[in-house]
Order: sequence, then C-alpha cells, then structure tokens
Amino acid sequence: MTISRILLSTLAVSAIAIVAPASAKIATGSNVSDMTVTDSDGVLHNLSDYAGKKVVLEWTNEGCPYVKKHYTTKNMQKTQALAKEDGAVWLSIISSAPGKQGYKTGAEANAWKVEQGTSLSAVVLDPSGDMGRSFSAKTTPHMFIIDESQTLVYQGAIDDNRSANPKTVAGAKNYVIAAMEDLKAGYEVAVPDTAPYGCSVKYGS
Repeated sequence: MTISRILLSTLAVSAIAIVAPASAKIATGSNVSDMTVTDSDGVLHNLSDYAGKKVVLEWTNEGCPYVKKHYTTKNMQKTQALAKEDGAVWLSIISSAPGKQGYKTGAEANAWKVEQGTSLSAVVLDPSGDMGRSFSAKTTPHMFIIDESQTLVYQGAIDDNRSANPKTVAGAKNYVIAAMEDLKAGYEVAVPDTAPYGCSVKYGS
C-alpha cells in the first residue's frame, strides 16, 4: 500500500540539519489542506476531510530505540490518548522502505497497533517515502500538529530530552501535549518548531 496522492500548498524552503541531509520542509504556519493517504486497512484518508479537527502526524519505526523509548514507557500511548480525548485525529506513519528497518505490511502494522495498546486513529503505510519526503520527515519519531483550519502549528520532537534512555521520559517537557493544551486554551502554540531527534527515517533510494 502506498501514498496515492499528496498535494501540499504553501511550501517554504529552508535548511535543516538533524540526522538526515538538509532538504526543503513545510514552514510552520503553512496551510496543509489536501493529502490523501492509504492506511494499513486499505482505507483512504484525505486531510481535507478533517477540517475542523486537529490532526497529529507521528513518524514511527518499531525498531528504532528512540521510538521504543516512548512506547515501552507508554509515553507515546499517553500522548495519543490525550489527543484523542481532545477530539484529534492521530495518524502514525511508517515511511520505511521494503527491506529497511521498520517496514511493515498492513497486517503487521495492525498487529503492532494492537500489541502496543495504541490510541491512534490509523497507521499510514508510506513505503515509497512520498509522504515523508513531502513533510521532510527526518527522524522517528518526528511529530507534526495541524489545527482545525488545517494550518501546521507544530513540528519537531515529541519532547526536550534527546536521549534514547527510557528513564529520561520522566521530567521531560512533552512538546506535543503542550501544543495541544495551548490550542485547547485558544492560544497560539508557544513552541511551534523544535529540532526532531531519533533514528533517521529509513527511506528507499
């Protein structure tokens, strides 16, 4: 299953050096209004259908120790549950290419979703890497939040502790939860852009 169509408007080009080479990224504050993707059940999801709702995008790779940090401690699941309580749509995206770490078939992705006790809305399969490259997703995890008007209001790390040690989750500032709280209170996101950390996204050639 692959990304069937990605149309992103108002792109801005800027340099970013994290784990992968610098490339164009969507500027925070841009409108991201039309994106159709296919999930692990073969269901199409169009971002424009979610106008009026918040959308959280999470790039993931089960084999990455940084992803394991947030899933073994249930930090990611907690963040998903809080977003769900706020009425947000949560899409976990796997951009690992076939043969690369983290690649999953639809059935494998569904099994992982259940095993981890997630509260996500769907697992998007992006083996071509089209969606990941369109968002300039660099790492797993790499987080994006889109508000009700389909404006990108946050992108970057899940929290402010860049260690892979699960013990560092305690006491770390969760940027995603903070951004969701700002939006719920009717404020602009106080920290809208941070440097993501983790394993590089396992794109194909």
